[in-house]
Amino acid sequence: MSLGHNIDIRTDINQSVPANGVLKHPDEYTMPGVGSPSRLVYEFLHNALALDGDPALNLASFVQTRMNEEAIKLFMENMNKNLVDHDKYPVARMIHNQCISMIGGLWHAPEDGKVIGTATAGSSEAIMLGGLAMKKRWQESRKKEGKDYSHPNIVFGSNAQVALEKFARYFDVEARLVPVKLENGCVMDPNDALQYIDENTIGVIVILGSTYTGDFEDVELMSKLLDDLQERTGLDIPIHVDGASGAFIAPFAYPNLKWDFRVRRVVSINTSGHKFGLVYPGLGWVLWRDESYLHKDLVFEHHYLGSTDYTFTLNFSKPAAPVIAQMFNFLNLGFDGYKKIAYEDLRNARVLSEVLDNTCFTVMSNIHRRVDTDEISSSWHGDDDPTQYTPGLPVVAFRLSDKYKEENPHVKQESIQLMLRDKGWMVPNYRAPKGADDIEILRVVVRETLGEDMMRRLIRDILDVAQSLMGMSAPSLPWFLF
Repeated sequence: MSLGHNIDIRTDINQSVPANGVLKHPDEYTMPGVGSPSRLVYEFLHNALALDGDPALNLASFVQTRMNEEAIKLFMENMNKNLVDHDKYPVARMIHNQCISMIGGLWHAPEDGKVIGTATAGSSEAIMLGGLAMKKRWQESRKKEGKDYSHPNIVFGSNAQVALEKFARYFDVEARLVPVKLENGCVMDPNDALQYIDENTIGVIVILGSTYTGDFEDVELMSKLLDDLQERTGLDIPIHVDGASGAFIAPFAYPNLKWDFRVRRVVSINTSGHKFGLVYPGLGWVLWRDESYLHKDLVFEHHYLGSTDYTFTLNFSKPAAPVIAQMFNFLNLGFDGYKKIAYEDLRNARVLSEVLDNTCFTVMSNIHRRVDTDEISSSWHGDDDPTQYTPGLPVVAFRLSDKYKEENPHVKQESIQLMLRDKGWMVPNYRAPKGADDIEILRVVVRETLGEDMMRRLIRDILDVAQSLMGMSAPSLPWFLF
């Protein structure tokens, strides 16, 4: 074959059309010896994936499921760019650095302009980098003092997302989990955290938006208690803020809440661009107060892409498209656009909370409770200012009321999850974290895609399911509800 022929080997070699025009794959765990035409492969996978749930109805996930049409176009145009190749894609790299600067501004980074950070595959990678930086700084300090540095530990609440425990296990750090309390939203109490700190503690991770209930932990109080601890003992313990979801909610909805670099002990913060940053997966961000908190052992110099460059991520290659989409959102929405979306999400979450709290459910999350009176005030009537309510994510965590369970002992709360799935909704039911693990929680994450009409449908379906379960005796319940 002449080299002058323009032929795509991926579509022309070893391909034959099945007689009936339908692709069959006899052994789905073995690569076929002969390829198939791209059209048939597409249809085969397209039809298989149609069995997946609808992402818009996946209320278990914090992950964004919708982007602007022009953002998607930019995303597709830049899918083949590798962000790590700075020399070849200088504009993409510049956009990355501009995103760091803009996020630093949102988080009140020091005005000296020394904030440093990077995009990551998601919050899991970001939080591991934050943890590693604290571990390296602690080890270096212990070595200088001639002290043992072989038993580091890190303190965080038992409500932590699994990525925090992964960090501890993967990088040989003892995880000291602080049991949470039901009465304060199933989040870590800073006063309790003090009991787990000693000279081997590399830092405390404070969660801005619990995976379980959406409630925020108190960063400012944790910092003040650590200041007092240092005065008494000399221990200087830093804070990393896990803002996977909350760091893209708090700046817009709770501007006066001190959780970020305004708090002196906060040395690093992580977030997910693909959650309330409103970008498709996968994109995370991690920022340090200044370069002194990013230990030099985490920074690598490389030359093999044509120029000298530096990297401090766990993986090497990184798609540029999500970073570009993040910049699109920053420019397209601006501060006011993000604020409007955060306000609307929180309002819808309060509406759902208020309705459920007046039925056969008990709401565990607190964003619908006023900060001044702890009373519930209706969001149906336009009271949209989230600063009047307990800070948190647009998340509704709820459970069957004690009265309902007493009157219907045959009903398992898990049945609600299963019956809602039959209606298309994905609403998880799970056991509360250690300290409150005698109860189960149902949770709805309110994202931009869950508008008012869908909210009304969701409310109707939840109440219909609870009502129908009341009327079923144990023997008449479907087998899959046991």
